[in-house]
Amino acid sequence: MPETTGPTWREFLTAQAESIIAADFLHLDTVLGTRLHAPALLEHHTRRLHITGVTTHPTQAWTAQQARHLATDLGTHIGSLRFLLRDRDGKYGHAFDPVFQADDLRVLKSAPWAPG
Repeated sequence: MPETTGPTWREFLTAQAESIIAADFLHLDTVLGTRLHAPALLEHHTRRLHITGVTTHPTQAWTAQQARHLATDLGTHIGSLRFLLRDRDGKYGHAFDPVFQADDLRVLKSAPWAPG
């Protein structure tokens, strides 16, 4: 096993807690069998959860729009964040990350095939 020279994942999360927001999708099944998708973004330090919308068909364009809504809702608070953690889900597309990168957040993606 190779030696690591940096902090462990736990040490990183603890040290950077106030500057991390994590993104993922919630899947909700209705009584009629319809699956709903909702982007959920969690501020690591405060555990504040942001649900920006719900849809039956989350396209990349829709997901990028939800990122823009969140960036607007966060306002100046977004300046206190430094990292966006997310998985490699195709629903994020190419337009999602630049919304946060424009506010100087570094996007960190989980490893491919990481357990979910």
